[in-house]
Amino acid sequence: MAKILVVDDEKLIVKGISFSLQADGMEVDAAYDGEEALRKIREKNYDMVLLDVMLPKMSGMDVCQAVREFSDVPIIMLTAKGEDMDKILAFDNGVDDYLTKPFNILEVKARIKAILRRNQKNQREPESNAPLSAGDLSLDIESRRVMLGEREINLTAKEFDILVLLMKNPNKVFSREQLLSAIWENKANEAGDVRTVDVHVRRLREKIEPSPSAPRYVHTKWGVGYYFRATE
Repeated sequence: MAKILVVDDEKLIVKGISFSLQADGMEVDAAYDGEEALRKIREKNYDMVLLDVMLPKMSGMDVCQAVREFSDVPIIMLTAKGEDMDKILAFDNGVDDYLTKPFNILEVKARIKAILRRNQKNQREPESNAPLSAGDLSLDIESRRVMLGEREINLTAKEFDILVLLMKNPNKVFSREQLLSAIWENKANEAGDVRTVDVHVRRLREKIEPSPSAPRYVHTKWGVGYYFRATE
């Protein structure tokens, strides 16, 4: 039974979503402000969090940032803000999917089930978690730690996942659409969604590259995408 946390300060919305998910056999908890949501996520292992942006006490964006410091639980953001920059900011803060209000509950359930199916498949077919290294850069998948020489680099969950994918496939060029699909498990059908990949790669470079404008590790194939290769 999937365990879902629904976070929204509008109780009617929470009630409607909860009723529909419970009808599909899911276990549903509710939170009505950001602090309550963060506390419940720390206390219980959820399979999914549905998170509103505009919340009392602590915004949904702040909740997402805090959660990503200790958990990779999938988060679907439900919000009235539908501009491209709002979506980019949400993905940059670690959101897995994004739905704009008013939304169709059938679409909400379809996206929940799609992410849960992918997670179950990944658990059945675990990838190798052997440490990766290139040049001065080393990465431990089990502990999700990245070292540059003797210095530990703090990456967000999505930055870490991008680096893992690229390092596991050296010299393979990934388009922005492929990265979006692989890392965010989201269809790349909107320009704003694709641009969030560029934002994450730029911030990743700022953290791991001695000179981000002349990258040593994460390179650009102009007009195609990104690839990993350690250069001198």
